[in-house]
Amino acid sequence: MIKFLQRIGKSLVLPIAALPIAGIMLRLGQKDVIDALKPLLPFMGTILPFFGAAGSALFDNLPLLFALGVAVGLSDDQNGASALAGVVSYLTLTNVTAKYWEINIAKNIAETLNISFLGGILAGIIGGLAYNKFRKTKLPEFLAFFGGRRAVPIMAGLISVVVAIPLAMVWPSIQGGLSTVSAGIAGMGALGAALYGFFNRLLLPMGLHHVFNSFFWFQLGEFNGKAGDLHRFFAGDPTAGHFMAGFFPIMMFGLPAVALAIYFAAKKENKKAVAGMLISLALTSFITGVTEPLEFLFIFLSPVLLVAHAILTAISMFVTDALGVLHGFTFSAGAIDYFMNFNLATKPALILLIGLGIGVAYFFVFYILIVKLNLPTPGREDDEEFMANNISVASSDEELARQYIEGLGGAENIVKVDNCATRLRLDVLDSDKLNEKVLKSIGAKGVVRLNKTSAQVIVGTNVEFVCDGIKSIINK
Repeated sequence: MIKFLQRIGKSLVLPIAALPIAGIMLRLGQKDVIDALKPLLPFMGTILPFFGAAGSALFDNLPLLFALGVAVGLSDDQNGASALAGVVSYLTLTNVTAKYWEINIAKNIAETLNISFLGGILAGIIGGLAYNKFRKTKLPEFLAFFGGRRAVPIMAGLISVVVAIPLAMVWPSIQGGLSTVSAGIAGMGALGAALYGFFNRLLLPMGLHHVFNSFFWFQLGEFNGKAGDLHRFFAGDPTAGHFMAGFFPIMMFGLPAVALAIYFAAKKENKKAVAGMLISLALTSFITGVTEPLEFLFIFLSPVLLVAHAILTAISMFVTDALGVLHGFTFSAGAIDYFMNFNLATKPALILLIGLGIGVAYFFVFYILIVKLNLPTPGREDDEEFMANNISVASSDEELARQYIEGLGGAENIVKVDNCATRLRLDVLDSDKLNEKVLKSIGAKGVVRLNKTSAQVIVGTNVEFVCDGIKSIINK
């Protein structure tokens, strides 16, 4: 089940990656931006509304994008037929459930019901699993045209009809329950935001934080037909942003402070060697809000560091919310989103002050824990291991992929390889055959053995190229 949920979480990264440019365009198309630019650049009043329309196109159809992403992510070989199956499933689910509500429930109530984001996830699951099950289907000769991958969207549609009826029957109760839960969480105020932040970071090593985020950002609450803290924020809901604002101090200040703590905790002779890497990771976190490469430097070293990270995140969420700060992002809580959405936020300047305090807390907590527990963060490893971790041995992407295959126990040990934003996800014959020293010597940040046949290798933001290289060599 954990592996299955991880695959869903990984699959959500793909459609979410499309949001930054959509968010920028959506932001540029808002009335306050247009009014601010028109005196200086009058032609912007004509052009920017089209940017806004382009941005809203993605946000308005986000459940469909999730159906696509999950279907492709769950399919065995990420073939386009799985994406089509996800689309067919989503359209079928939404239309059949709407017709059921129209027939069996008062129309005014039916109009308030919407399977929305969760429907997109379910459609993606149906599409992906249908692809794996039916892509090799053989039919009699007179029906052969509909066999193979062509059978996938057909079967996905039929399965969705069968699923849609009971879904339509129970969904009003589910949606009512979700509304109750949402109201309960909102009623907890700053404590609710703190609990959300704590579990958000605690789930990071398992890759399940994406699934956890999705409910709060895309399903929680409703405003002018928009659901979720993220959607409502950009729709102008003055109460949205509770579950996003507290991340800005963490990603803009807290995690860069962790990089600083790791630098100061490094051995004197190793500081210069780790400085470049830490600066790039800190800047990535600050500017874009992409934090996993930096977090993977420490969350697998000790449960204490992971729990400390979760607690400090909870504190940031609590303080930010308690002070009435509301802010939002389209991708992550980095400086780009902070400044782009500044005019939509409530008390955004306080985030900078909170961030400075959070940054100081992160630095001292992490520096003390790293030193007192003698944790092998970059620059603190044994000299032999440190030198191995900093040897550049690959002259090309293909050579790097071959070195990863060697570190993974050879091609014969690899059953299946996939990737998410920063890590390789592997099914192997024997996870004990993974050579952690070899993998770290070529740049891997860490190795996680989930069980005897499943493992993850933390690679970084270039993981997609490594994964593609490994697949290409194995296929050959």
